[in-house]
Amino acid sequence: MITLTKLNNQKLTINAVYIERVEELPDTTITLVNNKKVFVKESGKEVKQLVTAFYKEIGLFRFPQEVGEQGHEF
Repeated sequence: MITLTKLNNQKLTINAVYIERVEELPDTTITLVNNKKVFVKESGKEVKQLVTAFYKEIGLFRFPQEVGEQGHEF
């Protein structure tokens, strides 16, 4: 889950897995997979950083392998 700030300064926590896209129109607009839109104060870059951190936390983000490291794809 990520916590963002709505335009009226209320905090909002959403499950980042349900984010379909993030646009800056000029307000940052998050479209969820159910087509609901959320407008937030954070920039698109900030949202991306929060989503990436969340994905890493829950194991959905694959870390790149070190050069020369042997590994198998699953």
